[in-house]
Amino acid sequence: MVAVGPGRPSRDARQDRADAFVFFGATGDLAYRQIFPALAGLIRDEGFDLPIIGVARHGDTDALRRRAHESLAEHGFKDGEATRKLVDGLTFVRGSDDDAETFYALRRELGKTRHPLHYMAIPPALFGAVVDNLQASGCARGARIIAEKPFGHDLDSARALNEEIHRVFAERDIFRIDHYLGKEPVQNLLYFRFANLFLEPIWNRDYLSSVHINMPEAFDVADRGAFYDAAGAIRDVIQNHLLQVVSLLAMEPPSGHMPEATRNEQFKVVDSIRPLSPADVIRGQYRGYCEVEGVAPDSTTETFVALRLNVNTRRWAGVPFYIRTGKSLPVTATEVRVEMKRPPQLPFGERRPPDADYFRFRLTPDMSISLGARAKKPGEAMVGEAVELYAAHESPDVRPPYQRLIGDAIRGDQSLFAREDWVEAAWRVVDGVLDGRTPLYEYEPGTWGPQEADEVLVHGDRWLDPQVGPSVPVGRASARSAR
Repeated sequence: MVAVGPGRPSRDARQDRADAFVFFGATGDLAYRQIFPALAGLIRDEGFDLPIIGVARHGDTDALRRRAHESLAEHGFKDGEATRKLVDGLTFVRGSDDDAETFYALRRELGKTRHPLHYMAIPPALFGAVVDNLQASGCARGARIIAEKPFGHDLDSARALNEEIHRVFAERDIFRIDHYLGKEPVQNLLYFRFANLFLEPIWNRDYLSSVHINMPEAFDVADRGAFYDAAGAIRDVIQNHLLQVVSLLAMEPPSGHMPEATRNEQFKVVDSIRPLSPADVIRGQYRGYCEVEGVAPDSTTETFVALRLNVNTRRWAGVPFYIRTGKSLPVTATEVRVEMKRPPQLPFGERRPPDADYFRFRLTPDMSISLGARAKKPGEAMVGEAVELYAAHESPDVRPPYQRLIGDAIRGDQSLFAREDWVEAAWRVVDGVLDGRTPLYEYEPGTWGPQEADEVLVHGDRWLDPQVGPSVPVGRASARSAR
């Protein structure tokens, strides 16, 4: 049994299934874009039949039901029976996060339920008031909570937030959601790592030269200027999404089948990463960003980051991990490319070094796994060319990330949620380069960011630009086709 501190609601060690779903911020954008479609999917696919209670400052039950119906229609949800069950099953509690009477009203609405799941789809600054009022009203007894990212703004705020929530909830009842971990391609990355024996002998510093993680986005910040300007690329995707990818790529095999086995290994990776220094990071901002509504005219928020990580484990010592992400870049894609070392000798008298073999994992927009290698060109001469073995995954029925994660939280499965120590270790990696502690370089929209990004490369490496489709990804210098 997990120990609980003073004032924490106790619950036996078995993971009881939630018997009610409460979401704070019920009239907000996240509920509209993600929570309503996820709940409807759970009704359709898993027979989800829990009471659903929305809490917000404004509105009523009828308005919430209309908003849910509009959300499902806009997102193309076609199941009429599941739509009806969701809409008809919604109830609403009107009030504010710091008003005690709101939570007593919620307790009355919960009735005889014993294990509610509370989803805090609200800013982290409000978490403390909500959990305190959940406790005072009795709504925290036997409950779990889902905490939406960003979990903190830096290392100190993440620690303070953890302390606030732990005053009321034990760690095993806290589900820090990062929808990236619920994506099918990310899960496939973890599976491929450990389901194929041929990888293990070469998945180390003896055979691999570098790891590249690219997450370019062709679109700009659009109408999210105010939110983005308070965050920036490091907080928005690197501290969470992309460090999660690093931990899955670099972790050791889990020692068991319980959720903690995998999360233990993920934590060890992030804990081993040397904290970033200014020499490891180049920040950029696309031209015109400061003219976006909600953005400060003199903003120093980065819309582009290129960085180099060092994973200081026996397996990965000396292998650079390069991460690059940004807005208004040439393509929208998320891709991992693991470069192998080149052969020690040039084969068959070829005059130029061959391209390195590689593994390429495409996470978005399609899901695919590729092996880049060299093969002989047709003809008499012993001359090679780059080829790529490409396997695409067709998965039309994959559960959306929020549906998967909310379903797991209802069941009490923490496998795909960030643990307290992982979150703090990830903030520790980036803490030294937050808040304008490195120079900011302007770049033109539609380019691959500022040329200064090359300064973080070592060993003669180059940036490997993702390309949409099953072709050989190439760097800036030249292009090759795959047969």
